[in-house]
Amino acid sequence: MARWITALMTAAGLVAALPGAQAQEPVDVALVLAVDVSRSMSPRELTIQREGYAAALNHPDVVRAIAQGAYGRIAITMFEWAGNGSIREVFDWTLVETAADADQVSALVLDSMPLAQRRTSISGAIKHAVKRLDEAPFDGFRKVIDVSGDGPNNHGGPVLSAREEALAQRIVINGLPLMTSDGPGGGFNIGDLDTYYAECVIGGPGSFLVPVKSWDQFPEAIRRKLILEIGSLPDELPAVVPAQALPSSPFLRPSSEPYDCLIGEKIWEQRRWMFDEP
Repeated sequence: MARWITALMTAAGLVAALPGAQAQEPVDVALVLAVDVSRSMSPRELTIQREGYAAALNHPDVVRAIAQGAYGRIAITMFEWAGNGSIREVFDWTLVETAADADQVSALVLDSMPLAQRRTSISGAIKHAVKRLDEAPFDGFRKVIDVSGDGPNNHGGPVLSAREEALAQRIVINGLPLMTSDGPGGGFNIGDLDTYYAECVIGGPGSFLVPVKSWDQFPEAIRRKLILEIGSLPDELPAVVPAQALPSSPFLRPSSEPYDCLIGEKIWEQRRWMFDEP
């Protein structure tokens, strides 16, 4: 019996020594930033968006929020998206624990050059974000996908299916609907994008959205959103709409009037002739 116990302990030691058996480093949040770069956004908007993320990621309030977590560190990655499969990684999974770490990721964003691409696939962005979370070398106490976008899904699979896939893995999806009108693709956008995000995109415990109705609001919106995702949702913050909003909220329709989460696909079918795309 003693020989069997010794053999088992030896085997356990060998397994623990294998690189793949190392426990993942725990972090308060594993956060995926999914940033819209569809052609409906103008070069000016893309620049404001890039600079806004860069300024928020190393803002003192964000660094302070990270330090106040149970582990005092988060893991974060960012990619740009447009149509289904149109993905460009901005930076890989990075541990952010100090102001210097935050400066590093901020510089990576500021140095990036967004490339506008066709179509809008929120479903594709969510699916890719789920994949990135599966590949994360960190163990996030919370797993969060942060999706920004200026229009409804019109490419790839239905957004509701992608959302359900993420929620089934206990991933929270938050939204940043960009309700601006400066870009060239306004004909494919909708006036109630905040409602669309509330009904069709965000989900999970504590999920929320931060509508941006003018680009001068963007830097502060990103900063507040990151602080909330790193920390928790306060009781009163008018610019933030929680997923659990009451039916009387202007962002959610009564259950007797279900929102059409295929509105983007239907608009595309009506106007696809403008681009002569099959």
